[in-house]
Amino acid sequence: MKKKLIFLVLMIALIFSCQKNAGIFEISGSITDLSSSSGLENCKLYLYSYPVGTGEELLTDSTFSDNDGSYTFSFERAQMEKYKITFDKEGYFEGEETIYFSALSLDAVNTINLETFGKSWVGIRLKNNSPQLEDHFRYIKQDGKTNCAECCPADEQNFYGNIDTTIYCANNANDNYSIMYWVIGTSIVDIATANTSFLDTSLIEITY
Repeated sequence: MKKKLIFLVLMIALIFSCQKNAGIFEISGSITDLSSSSGLENCKLYLYSYPVGTGEELLTDSTFSDNDGSYTFSFERAQMEKYKITFDKEGYFEGEETIYFSALSLDAVNTINLETFGKSWVGIRLKNNSPQLEDHFRYIKQDGKTNCAECCPADEQNFYGNIDTTIYCANNANDNYSIMYWVIGTSIVDIATANTSFLDTSLIEITY
């Protein structure tokens, strides 16, 4: 009788333990195109999970955003270190958002809103009309997108002698891209700016 009682207590504890760990997480939100301040429709979103102590990355689910940019993920609660949402759509910059397990609630919808920009480009056209071997042209970015695969460096760029070239740089659509430039040893110094349109290339032309 005593053994049966112990077994019954253990079973009840196991049931309560399972119930404690059970449940469905729901993540919901929207993805906004900051270039137009509107919801981004038909954007592909992926949900990845990272089991505790394994270093693994598991694809848990994927979905597309609705016509207003909204999306939803529903998935079983499990012992995960964190989750990550990545998103991409042709013509837009990719992005990601990390959500740690401790930040998620079973009692309410977890709202995660995402943002991205449409792509655009600037062409920096440089031409030395009267080149001399000692000519030294320098520019540095003042405004423009950074930290992307197609972005141009943010530090000083130097050119010497006979220059006739165009450098192409990615930028956020409908945003400004500007550089400060000068010719070393001369009075030439200025700032050049272009506003870059969605999926188009705007030119900054500098001749000296």
